[in-house]
Amino acid sequence: MKKNPTSILAFLCIIAILAIIYATMMPQWVSKNEEALAEFSTERALNQVRIISQKPHFVGSTNHELVANYLKLELNRIGLETSIQEGYTLNDKGLLVKSKNILARIKGSDNSKALLLLSHYDSAPHSFSKGASDDASGVATILEGVRAFLYSNQPHKNDIIILFSDAEELGLNGAALFVNKHPWSKDVGLVLNFEARGSAGPSYMLMETNKGNEALVKEFANAKTKFPVSNSLMYSIYKMLPNDTDLTVFREQGNIQGFNFAFIDGHFNYHTQQDDIQHLNKTTLTHQGTYLMPLMKYFSNIDLNTTASTKDNVYFNAPFGYFISYPFEWVAPMTFIALGLLIIFIFIGKVKRVISFREIFRGFVPLLGSVIIAGLVTFLGWKIIGEIYPQYSDFLNGFTYNGHAYIGAFVTLSIAICFAFYHHFSEGKITMNHFVAPLLLWIIINAFLANSLTGAGFLIIPVYFGIFLFGIFVITQHYSLGLNLLFSIPALAIVAPFIVMFPVGLGLKILFGSAVLTVLLFGLLLPVFGAFSKKGAWTMLFFVISIGFFVYAGIHSGYEQGKAKSNSLLYVYNADNDSAVWTTYDTNLDDWTKSYLGQMNQKAVGLNGLPIASKYNSTFSYSAIAPKVDVPKPTITFIKDSVVGNNRYLKIKITPNRKVNRYDIYANRKMTFYNFKANGVETSGQKSNRLERDDIKILCYYVVGNEPLVMDFYINKSSVFDMDLIESSFDLMTNPLLNIKPRSEWMMPTPFVLNDAVLIQQKIKRYTAPLKPIETAPVKDSVVIAKDSLAPIAKPE
Repeated sequence: MKKNPTSILAFLCIIAILAIIYATMMPQWVSKNEEALAEFSTERALNQVRIISQKPHFVGSTNHELVANYLKLELNRIGLETSIQEGYTLNDKGLLVKSKNILARIKGSDNSKALLLLSHYDSAPHSFSKGASDDASGVATILEGVRAFLYSNQPHKNDIIILFSDAEELGLNGAALFVNKHPWSKDVGLVLNFEARGSAGPSYMLMETNKGNEALVKEFANAKTKFPVSNSLMYSIYKMLPNDTDLTVFREQGNIQGFNFAFIDGHFNYHTQQDDIQHLNKTTLTHQGTYLMPLMKYFSNIDLNTTASTKDNVYFNAPFGYFISYPFEWVAPMTFIALGLLIIFIFIGKVKRVISFREIFRGFVPLLGSVIIAGLVTFLGWKIIGEIYPQYSDFLNGFTYNGHAYIGAFVTLSIAICFAFYHHFSEGKITMNHFVAPLLLWIIINAFLANSLTGAGFLIIPVYFGIFLFGIFVITQHYSLGLNLLFSIPALAIVAPFIVMFPVGLGLKILFGSAVLTVLLFGLLLPVFGAFSKKGAWTMLFFVISIGFFVYAGIHSGYEQGKAKSNSLLYVYNADNDSAVWTTYDTNLDDWTKSYLGQMNQKAVGLNGLPIASKYNSTFSYSAIAPKVDVPKPTITFIKDSVVGNNRYLKIKITPNRKVNRYDIYANRKMTFYNFKANGVETSGQKSNRLERDDIKILCYYVVGNEPLVMDFYINKSSVFDMDLIESSFDLMTNPLLNIKPRSEWMMPTPFVLNDAVLIQQKIKRYTAPLKPIETAPVKDSVVIAKDSLAPIAKPE
């Protein structure tokens, strides 16, 4: 094979193909207010987002109630009658909250099962997120979509239920309340759930089903959405991660299946103060609308009982809106057939003397060398970068503001490594001999995935195109740049998006995976790249581009308004030893936190014994002595304390004496609880009367309306009674007793942790009863035994 002088043309063609793939992945426009009233308008939806996300509206806040009232009025305005479902739920992780769900229903002409449109309206607590993307965007998508649907007078057979759920950010409690307690839940046949885990990028479709997905895949394809972005590998990975949505509750507790639609780029804004309308990408919101409108029209007119199946399909999207699927059963046979075809073509080439076994084995040298070196360089490189820029550890979700630049840097560096290896170990005339190595490696990978991760079965598709290209060369002994580029399109369309998707979705720690995938993609494109003349020059070009990305990332490694540094501060008063401290989760203190924690960075002492739950299991890092202020302690009342046989029955009421937001309750591991209830409800899905727990944490109660916490339970009468509580209020920044100075404009509260809070930590104790019965309500800062206690007088425990 002669060296092809059209290397630059081939490179430009690849860039053009990638640009077309991206452009056809999601809408590139924003529908305006001038759109017909029967059509979805991005601008009208944005107006809804703007109103809903004016201020943080987490459960228990005043703004949360204002948003709920606004949504009821909006549903009324478009002609729907609303209803409210309110009640306590306690999930299996010990999270208790009183949720308020907002519901409406559109009657169909011939209902079998109802279609449910789902989004949650609460924003993330602690970090004072305005919740524009998560999840005002989902609520606004449904409001605008339903408005357009009603205006168009679309005929539909099935009822359409609208559910704006509550407390999703806390523990999916609103969804659990609906599924387990609302009569409409029995009518639901399918759910469309609109979510966000970032502020930009394409919206990905993820299915939730207990059995097979075959029928769901088929019906989704029949609905003909314009920009489907999904594949079965994404959901296989999603199921492995601790990321649930409201739809997970429907699947697990109600055996109701459906579709999630969520965007994940701009992950650094997720659950932060920067989740505002300025950071929400408009075309992303348009993409959500392109899902809702055709799916609502389609699923409101089919028999939703037919969407259940026992078989699974592999599925993936292709450019220009194509959605392709085939049965899981095909994955293994397709892999073995691919291997058989490759072996046949190898022997034909051997007979024709265009293929050499020696050169085939030599082809593994540049391939495996590139895989190993690119993977190691990226893995170690990111470790080194973390040492150079310690502020990157501030991002708990693992994706920095300049994260896309680092993706570009390590991807182009990996391409440079590939060109360097093939420059030294491969020549243009033996490219097709060396092409066998990546084809074999891809077949081996697919054979492994066929058993361990069947959802990735579609990755064999680009391998087939590579095998056919190899076969054409073997048979014709003809090289064609145009043909090579044409057969490279499936690899670019199917594999290339994962190079960016993996670190965006899983964090930059997974960059080494992108590097390895880049090398594997390079291998599938070897008929194009292998023919490039002057591979040494291409090595230097991509190396220089990589350096450019690194320099850009370094220049933009700092913080600024809109790309703020997160930090944390809490005031903790220990009522048992009458002491107070400032504390933080941060590993990199700044001037604001140092003004409270000092310059010495004293390690947090005695604060992590009662672990405060958070998404990434963050613990306190530093602490410093704080002034004691008069923060009113809660009143602890032992309403009942009696012994029946071998059991001791306790009913304990904890009443706040200030505006509070959260209670965390702990108990000695030696204590075993039976028939445990909190505010009248037991753990959802509880299989026995014994409370299951993994550690000392018993309960996390998010307070609404300052309602007290009432726990009743049995323990063994000989069991030690050893319980603690932490009472939290989210008012550190506004508490007049503490006078905390505001953060700088380039700072924001750290997300995913209890932050900007005033905490009171104390033992739950029962003291000796007074001589006279207590006739009045418990007084401030006291621990009492209620009048109707059945227990004998006891000493403090």
